Amino acid sequence: MTLVIRDAALATVDDNGTEHATGHIVVEGDRITAVGAGPAPDIAGATIVDGRGCLVTPGLINTHHHLYQWATRGMSQTSTLFEWLVELYPIWGRLDADVTHAAASGGLARLALTGCTTVADHHYVFPADGGDQAAAVVAAADRIGTRLHLVRGSMDRGESGGGLPPDHIVEDTDAALAATEQAIAKYHDPAGNARVQVAVGPCSPFSVTERLMIGGAELARRTGVRLHTHLAETADEDAQCQREFGCTPVEYAERLGWLGDDVWLAHAVHLTPDAIAAIAGSGTGTAHCPTSNARIAVGVAPIAELLAAGVPVGLGVDGAASNESGGLAEEMHQALLFARQRSGARSLSPGQALWMATMGGARCLGRSADLGSIEVGKLADLALWRLDGLAHAGIDDPVAALVLGSPAPLELLLVGGEPVVRTDHLTTVDESVVARELAAAHRKLVAG
Repeated sequence: MTLVIRDAALATVDDNGTEHATGHIVVEGDRITAVGAGPAPDIAGATIVDGRGCLVTPGLINTHHHLYQWATRGMSQTSTLFEWLVELYPIWGRLDADVTHAAASGGLARLALTGCTTVADHHYVFPADGGDQAAAVVAAADRIGTRLHLVRGSMDRGESGGGLPPDHIVEDTDAALAATEQAIAKYHDPAGNARVQVAVGPCSPFSVTERLMIGGAELARRTGVRLHTHLAETADEDAQCQREFGCTPVEYAERLGWLGDDVWLAHAVHLTPDAIAAIAGSGTGTAHCPTSNARIAVGVAPIAELLAAGVPVGLGVDGAASNESGGLAEEMHQALLFARQRSGARSLSPGQALWMATMGGARCLGRSADLGSIEVGKLADLALWRLDGLAHAGIDDPVAALVLGSPAPLELLLVGGEPVVRTDHLTTVDESVVARELAAAHRKLVAG
């Protein structure tokens, strides 16, 4: 099938930052075959999309999420991160595959409706009687129609070992590594157009042993997949690392083999200049989650400094228990505001915020050859934002309208050339059904 988008503004997010006030895109199958300014070519039998009044961007890429948390939104409303985890870990310990599937479906539906085409989901809670958690998330992504990076997380350091999670929801170290390898063998597709890829993701220094961190890194590099973990999110974590290991979180990660161009770190809020230099020099990426960081008051990440150092920075929504909105487009807006609050009015532009949500995310996930920009040969993961309504009309710069304004209506979302959203409605599922399933999953989980 050939599809032609015509008469739209284009923000390609290519290496030159090319934008067209009026342009066209031709899609054949799942790939882009033409991009340019001015009128579209006449192609017999092509499906035509009228882009007047719209801005086309690459599909947004969410580099850090916990989809299961959609079943526990609105809880622990005034807690710090560690307090929040202590309150919610026992509830998450009751997860089963049905609850996780409903929560993941709800979270992915919301993400798609906010322009997101690729989602990295860090799932690290695997109750012994919880069924097949990984399969539940993969099935949800197939149901909604987004690409998925399944980060097979793990925790092996419970309360008895000085960690935060209750002992009954952590895994044996060898069992966690074996299950992670099984997930890679079952789900990871290394192809450029993969719908599902897998990464290795021990949860964090306060819930994982050194042995699991080192074993996870070795496993990832042996199997050719990427690595992801939480790091340097809070001042408490920094103090704990200094107390237990005599170093900062970034120094600890480096010691264990957790810096490199196959690694991306969630949050990276509390960084020294030396830490930023180490991250940049190793090619490590970071996932910036501004709304979540503000919700639990962990601080503001040094985004301007990371970008200036050449670090691949993507955006993340993070789990909906610390970001109840769960939408990705608004994270561009939040990232810009928080960067300027920390580092000044010139610290982050709307174009840079869009870059983080697209190409920055693609680089974090190792997908920049196929995702993250609108270029010939890349996958047709595209978002068409309607900007001619009251909320955005009169803003001459469409990228500024998208990032500085309120979340824009989504006219069309394509994943590999296939429509997932049309005029702010999912094409793949009945949203009311997903909402009812999510409400029932929440009631089941919190009831115990």
